[in-house]
Amino acid sequence: MKCHEVDYHIIGHEMQLVEVDLDPGESVIAEAGAMNYMEEGITFEAKMGDGSTPNEGIMGKLLGVGKRMLLGESIFLTHFTNRSPAKKCVAFSAPYPGSIIPLNMADFGGEVICQKDAFLAAALGTSIQITFQRKLGTGIFGGEGFILQKLVGDGMAFMHAGGTVVKKDLQGETLRLDTGCLVAFTQGIDYAIESAGSLKSMFFGGEGFFLATLHGTGTIWIQSLPFSRLAERIVQSVPGLGINHQDEG
Repeated sequence: MKCHEVDYHIIGHEMQLVEVDLDPGESVIAEAGAMNYMEEGITFEAKMGDGSTPNEGIMGKLLGVGKRMLLGESIFLTHFTNRSPAKKCVAFSAPYPGSIIPLNMADFGGEVICQKDAFLAAALGTSIQITFQRKLGTGIFGGEGFILQKLVGDGMAFMHAGGTVVKKDLQGETLRLDTGCLVAFTQGIDYAIESAGSLKSMFFGGEGFFLATLHGTGTIWIQSLPFSRLAERIVQSVPGLGINHQDEG
């Protein structure tokens, strides 16, 4: 299914939202709870599935539900459609401080692999699939388990990442990074996990036990503040919940 062609613009800095313009009859899909506001004339409906294969039967829909359950995501996606005769907009907000990444999927070979909670919204026709890590070590120690999301389509999709986002284009090089800082990568990138160095570095270096190693030709998106790191700092600062909490004068 060819994706709907939608226009957009991103608003804000630290807490961004993306405003998507829909022509009459156009639709956009989003994670449940991502909508911030919408203009009159836009209707929404929670559906099982992303709508990329409208003629699939009940078994196909149930399979899609099972895949989203494996990801720990809601089994429903919300479909927003412009039912009015004029262009209208709907906006989706980021769930925590960070950046929204707009992707014209056609520019990246129609396929991007991302961490399971990175997807925010996309033009109707985008397929949201799951992909299993082929290497056992990568699946166990990669920070996202065996399963990552795969976005497939030829239209606009929007991801969200924590903090500042850095885009790296590799031309056969190798890049190593904290496993939690990896947001997404395109086809042509080989993703593996390796130890962070000596035992001393692994235990006392503060960088964790493992690093993600990416090699090949393609694009990588990196976040400066993974949500897990943000949540850990918040918990540590809350009286009664944090570890080694000290009052600040």
